Amino acid sequence: MKTLIKNGTVVNSTGTASADVLIDGETIAAVLAPGSHLLGFDIEKNVDTVIDATGKYVIPGGVDAHTHMEMPFGGTNASDTFETGTRAAAWGGTTSIVDFVVQYPDQNVLDQYHAWHEKAAGNCAIDYGFHQILSDVQDSSLVAMDELIKEGVSSFKLFMAYKGVFLSDDGQILRAFQKGAQNGALMMMHAENGAVIDVLVKQAIEAGNTSPYYHGLTRPWQAEEEATHRAIMIANLTGAPLYVVHVSAKQAVEQIAHARDLGQNVFGETCPQYLYLSLEEQLGAPGFEGAKWVCSTPLRSRAEGHQHHMWQALRTNDIQMVSTDHCPFCMKGQKDMGIGDFSKIPNGIGSVEHRMDLLYQGVVEGNISLERWVEVTSTTPSRMFGMYGKKGVIQPGADADVVVYNPNGHTSIGLNKTHHMNMDYSAWEGFEIDGHVDTVLSRGKVIVDGDEYVGAKGDGKYFKRGLSQYLI
Repeated sequence: MKTLIKNGTVVNSTGTASADVLIDGETIAAVLAPGSHLLGFDIEKNVDTVIDATGKYVIPGGVDAHTHMEMPFGGTNASDTFETGTRAAAWGGTTSIVDFVVQYPDQNVLDQYHAWHEKAAGNCAIDYGFHQILSDVQDSSLVAMDELIKEGVSSFKLFMAYKGVFLSDDGQILRAFQKGAQNGALMMMHAENGAVIDVLVKQAIEAGNTSPYYHGLTRPWQAEEEATHRAIMIANLTGAPLYVVHVSAKQAVEQIAHARDLGQNVFGETCPQYLYLSLEEQLGAPGFEGAKWVCSTPLRSRAEGHQHHMWQALRTNDIQMVSTDHCPFCMKGQKDMGIGDFSKIPNGIGSVEHRMDLLYQGVVEGNISLERWVEVTSTTPSRMFGMYGKKGVIQPGADADVVVYNPNGHTSIGLNKTHHMNMDYSAWEGFEIDGHVDTVLSRGKVIVDGDEYVGAKGDGKYFKRGLSQYLI
C-alpha cells in the first residue's frame, strides 16, 4: 500500500518546507519537492492513495508520554480503557502513548508489567509503550529494572507523595536511582512533599474546609519546589538522569532550570492544564464543580503567574515537553466520591484527545513557534523515551505516523462536540481552537479521515523503547 501526501507544508522540530511525503507500507519512503518524479515515474499515478494537503501542515503524529489508561486509583479505575483512550487520542492527532504500569506495595513488579500487556494487547488504536511505577523498592524491584529494560521499558517512576499507596522514602528512591545510573534508565519523579501535604489536608478537613478548592491550597507550590529540589539532589548524588513529571509551579521550574544550567541531566514536563487552567477559575468553581479539575500536582494560581511562566519555560527549554497525565474519571460515581471531603476525589483530568489542539492554539496566540509545537508534542517525547527515528519526525525510514493539520479549520471542544473520551464531562468545555486535525495515519494506515474514525481496535502495536536519546 503506497500513499502520497501532496502539496503540504512539512513541519519538523528543525524547520518547515513545502514537500510531498511518500509512504510505502508502514514507513515513510521519501520526502520530496512538490510534484517530484522518481526515476521517471509519475509518483501520483503509481500510488494507491493520494491525500491533498494544500494549505495544511504535515506533522509527525503526537506522542503523549504520560497516560494512565484503566488505572486503579482511590477505590475506582480511570474511566478510559486502552480501547477508548487510544481511540480518543487518535481523534486528536496523537499516534503513540507511553502508559504507566502500576505497582502497589507488595505487588510483584514483573507480574504487573505482564498484567498491563494483557490489558493493552489487541485493544489499542495507536502504538503504545510502558513506563514502570515502583512503590516499595525492594531487592526484587532492582532486579526487575534490569529485566524490564530488555523488554523496552527504560523509564521508572517513583513518588514522594501518597503515603501507603505509592510513596517511596528517600532511601528507597536512592536505591532505585543508583540502579538507574548503572543501567541507563531514565528516573521519573512525582515531586510533592507528601508528609507536608497530608498534615495540611487533615487540618483543612478538621476545619470544615472540604470543597475542591482546598485540594489546591493543601498542595502548595512550596511542597512541589522542595520535593523537586530533593529529587534533583538524589539524582546528583547518584548520577541518574531525572525526569520530573507534571510540573505546575514556577518555583519547581526554577529548580529544574538551575540544575540544567549546572550541566545535570534533569528534565521536566508540563501539561495543558498548567498552561491554561487555574486554581481560582476551575478549582474555585461554585459548589462541587471544581472536582472536575482535581489533579495532582494541582492547578496553580493565575494571580501568581504560574501559567505565564510555564509558557515561557516551554519557549526557553527550561521545560522540555508537554504530556497530558491523562487519568480521567466521571463526575457521577467517581469524582462525587469526594462530596464533603475533597481528599476523596479521584485525582485526574482527561486531555489525551485535546493536547495537540491546545498546544497549537499556543502557536496561534504567539506563545510558541510552529516548530516548537511539533518539538514539545512529538519530537522531544520520542527522543526523551527512546523512540526517535521511528517516531517524532517526518523523514525516510520513520514510521508513517503522520497528521495532516488544517490551520484554517476550527475545533470546538465540548462534551457534545468533539469529545470521544469515556467521561461524562469535558475539562475543556467551551475551548475554541483555531485549527483542526483533518487526517491521521498510524504506520501508514488512515485511522481518522475528516470527521470519521476509520481505524480499528488492535491497530496499535507495542513499541519496545530504547534508552533515552535526550541526555547531555
